[in-house]
Amino acid sequence: MSKNVSEERMQILEMVEDGKITAAEAMELFSALERNDQEIVPKKDAKWLKVRVSTMDDKPKVNVNIPISLVDVGLKLAKTYDPKLKDSGFDNLDIEEIIEAIKNGAEGKIVDVIDEEEQTKIKVYVE
Repeated sequence: MSKNVSEERMQILEMVEDGKITAAEAMELFSALERNDQEIVPKKDAKWLKVRVSTMDDKPKVNVNIPISLVDVGLKLAKTYDPKLKDSGFDNLDIEEIIEAIKNGAEGKIVDVIDEEEQTKIKVYVE
């Protein structure tokens, strides 16, 4: 296990201790870290899911980058850990549909939403 993974495990335990995530969510993250740690050499073509939430005048509200290998857990954790993401209207998106698209090889822009009522733009893409 790499030092980086050990640090990530400690961060997960601290989030449980602080009540930011449940023990079940922590177990999912541990499993994802274990799967990720088995690939010691990072792939050059590793992809990231990027979530950008901004105001209508493009002032950033939330920027989240999640490795594709952790996307299932990462999106749930991001919503739990970052209240701005939860309040941004991101909950209105079908997360399962996004995850399925990514698993099926989707690249580029996946979601592009303009919520005029909330005066928010949401962009989700794979890079």
